[in-house]
Amino acid sequence: MKPFRMAMLALTLLPLVTFAAPPDDGDEAERAEKRTRMLRVVGLAEELELNETQALKMAETMRQFDERRRPLMEQVRESAQVIRKAAGGDASVQSQVDQAVQKVFDARAQLATLDREMYQTLSKDLPPQKRARLAIFMARHDGKMVKLLRKADREERQEQRQQRRQERLRRLQERGAGQQ
Repeated sequence: MKPFRMAMLALTLLPLVTFAAPPDDGDEAERAEKRTRMLRVVGLAEELELNETQALKMAETMRQFDERRRPLMEQVRESAQVIRKAAGGDASVQSQVDQAVQKVFDARAQLATLDREMYQTLSKDLPPQKRARLAIFMARHDGKMVKLLRKADREERQEQRQQRRQERLRRLQERGAGQQ
């Protein structure tokens, strides 16, 4: 796709992403998801050499699948937190480990099914070469999303550790002030 057409496509999609959010939406995760979705559509349009109409149609299709994926991803995230807490020795969640692991496996199976359905839906009118490009693009993009989610998770754990350190320091300071 020519650079001018890419710019036009990005400018066409940007208002859709921006105005799709409810007013006063301060949720950074939601904005990041919308931004990621827009970049994915632009990348896909470039990879498959789509015109604006085709790209917008694919964007709508992917949005519908993303909405179906969101609760499953949240389920995986919540279950992973339970598993991490249990692995860290939190006794309050020890009894939930097996159930959390099962939820992760079930959600991941459903996510794989959704990915297959999305590929089939997006590729149904494409010639074989573009179907192959779509498959490669989806695999590559999925890997990037996993990396981004892991990075966000690492940052969240670092922030939690920092908060625990600050809380311990505050308690130590309070004890020290109380002894004097």
